[in-house]
Amino acid sequence: MCRVACLVAAALLSGTQCSGRGASGAIAQPSDGAVLVLPFRNESSEGLEWIGESLAEAVTEFVAARGLLVVDRDARLEALRRLSLAPAGRLTRASQLKLAELLDARYVVTGHFERTDPGTPGSGDLLRVEATCLDTERMQAELCAAEQGALDKLPEVQARLAWRVLRHFAPAMTPPLERFVSELARLRLDALENYIRGLLAETPEQKHRHFTQSARLAPDFSAPHFELGRLHFRQQQYRVAATWLEKVRPGFSRYWQAQFLLGLCRYYTAEYEAAEAVLARVAEHIPMNEVVNNLGAAQARQNRPTALENFMKALEGDPDDADYNFNVGYLLWKRGEFDRAAAYLGRVLEIDPDDAEAGQLLRWCGERRGPRRGDRLSSGRERLKHNFEERAWRELSLRLTANGS
Repeated sequence: MCRVACLVAAALLSGTQCSGRGASGAIAQPSDGAVLVLPFRNESSEGLEWIGESLAEAVTEFVAARGLLVVDRDARLEALRRLSLAPAGRLTRASQLKLAELLDARYVVTGHFERTDPGTPGSGDLLRVEATCLDTERMQAELCAAEQGALDKLPEVQARLAWRVLRHFAPAMTPPLERFVSELARLRLDALENYIRGLLAETPEQKHRHFTQSARLAPDFSAPHFELGRLHFRQQQYRVAATWLEKVRPGFSRYWQAQFLLGLCRYYTAEYEAAEAVLARVAEHIPMNEVVNNLGAAQARQNRPTALENFMKALEGDPDDADYNFNVGYLLWKRGEFDRAAAYLGRVLEIDPDDAEAGQLLRWCGERRGPRRGDRLSSGRERLKHNFEERAWRELSLRLTANGS
């Protein structure tokens, strides 16, 4: 969803709640820019590179879960690809600034870790971690977190590190350290390692194996459940995807994305009432154009009168989107409102002259021909959206709030 469309949608739907909320319900700060967390550098023995990714993932998740605007891993990897930078390579300060600019992030969190021998027999290896926070506008970098602990207590070490980073950005929203750590440090190390190795795996088969093992070892760990759900969704295995997405818990930063995908799964398995219920709840918290459009599609399959209202809301948020114009025109055509339908279908062809479905419906509008049994276009041609750009929506909602809109 483009920024202009997102801004319009947020303005139109400003009566609903923003999703970026901390434990107190207040919109999270800082509101002057997003945070980008990069993998931490390994400055010790080989074979521990996965820990650098784990530290970045932990800081990203824990900070995002408190409501701050954080760049997710998918966006980071896509930006690295566009800049022709290696995902696991060391980035110069200039590359960090380019990456932050591309991702519209003001703050960059980088860091390093090292594995050390404590020198005490039987005590296990130690892990020392430092994080630096760079303000790209002021060009100021400072040490914002440092932790150390036993390597086999990595979940606790990174929870403490994430707490310190969170306190650096939003001290008023940071809970007491011990409560924060007790909630987040119970994860099994082997479950964490399997999850991270799943993220780093190159093939869907490898990813599935690691994520499944992580989920088995830690049934309350939402992250592998989300990734497994998304993996099966991409393979169009919607029933299997739904079983994993249902296990994602509300405290997880990508909970609403999981619910969005769950709604799509229900739609594609013809469980339209269930799809409507899920998508209505997502729209209540994050009324993005894509969510409202898909809610309208689920309602249209049940012939609910509210379908057109939601299709129109999505269209108002982005008038130049061909799919939104098509859905409005398609539903009006099915209702026999041929002149109104023709206006929207004509707009689809202005945007995409090669849209054969819109062209056929437009011709039928001119012939005053409505749906007929056996016609391919007579049912089930509503168009859905799969993208879920929550950060962009939240960022613009915060700007509207800051401007008093």
